[in-house]
Amino acid sequence: MVVRKFVLAMFAVLLAVGVSFGAEPIRVGQISTYTGDFAAYGIAERYSGQIAVEEINAAGGILGRPIELIWYDCRTNAEDMVMAATRLVEQDNVVAIIGPSGSGLHIAASPVITAAQIPHIGTLPTNPLVTRDEDGNVRPFNFRLCFLDPYQGRMIAYFAANNLRLMKAGVLYDVASDYSHGLREFFLESFAEFGGEVVADEGFRGEMDVDFGAQLTNIRDSGADVLIFPFMGRALPMAVRQARDLGLDMPIVGGDGYGDFMWEVTGDALGNSYWVSHVDRDDPTLADFFRKYEETTGTECQEFMNAVLAYDAFFWLKDAIERAGEPDPLKIRDALAATENLQLMHTVLTMDEFHNPKDKDGVILRCDPATQSAVFHMRIRPE
Repeated sequence: MVVRKFVLAMFAVLLAVGVSFGAEPIRVGQISTYTGDFAAYGIAERYSGQIAVEEINAAGGILGRPIELIWYDCRTNAEDMVMAATRLVEQDNVVAIIGPSGSGLHIAASPVITAAQIPHIGTLPTNPLVTRDEDGNVRPFNFRLCFLDPYQGRMIAYFAANNLRLMKAGVLYDVASDYSHGLREFFLESFAEFGGEVVADEGFRGEMDVDFGAQLTNIRDSGADVLIFPFMGRALPMAVRQARDLGLDMPIVGGDGYGDFMWEVTGDALGNSYWVSHVDRDDPTLADFFRKYEETTGTECQEFMNAVLAYDAFFWLKDAIERAGEPDPLKIRDALAATENLQLMHTVLTMDEFHNPKDKDGVILRCDPATQSAVFHMRIRPE
């Protein structure tokens, strides 16, 4: 491995409120995109993970032992992700790793995870290759809490065709992103099945492009009546703003890349847009968590999908270790795979044979310029 000249951000925190310091801690790793293009998502995951660990330790820890949380920032970079995973398994001796959200980051680190035989839980990595290899075999130590891109792409197509009744789609996607490439592919397949037609299919390179004028002009001239934006990160609000500036005032439908940070760039341009979500922010069962998040961080929980799934990932791991009877990575892996009807904060979790959640409903959010937030629109489970 090429060693880059940088200092990898790392914190090791023993959060042992209410737990005897005489008990040997259980070392758990967390990786988040604290900086880089996905920073908004990673900051939320970092804070919510810390909240979860504090709560677990205050309640007695796991098997009477506190969690020692070791955290790295992978800076939304695949090479940094691999380095963080390598340090966690080779130097820090963690029993499991949680996060981050990016599919490409998980795929990049998978060889390290598999070789070390350390279970890795993804928060929002939706690409199928996160938990299955190119031959369709399950990756034995990779798990996730979110539904997958094939399901998400189908939700976007179903919503556009069957709920909005819009049948001519203009697609803008990030050719450099595993997430975006996969989500686009599954949308195209399902939209045709539902009778829709893709009249424009335009790509950009997220690490380089900030001007989408040429692609959006082609979409405008194609006669599209709905815009499909299957990407995420800083490019997303820029594309929304530029689309509206070019007079593309039709509905925008996108995946789970929505974040409240987008309003700062778009202003009211986010109106008439709809986004797939894993979480309904208005669900009353989440209110206590959002209140604690604000009390702990001094900020409102904006990237709520990432925050909620990161929080629940720690409690899923806690349950698996307790069922395993000891913090042994192989036994934890087996317990994660055997998870059935586990009540977490945002869902009841059951794993399928490929380490993915079974039968999770999706949520469609609608952006409301009056409140500058995304509000619940409908639950969805496409045919």
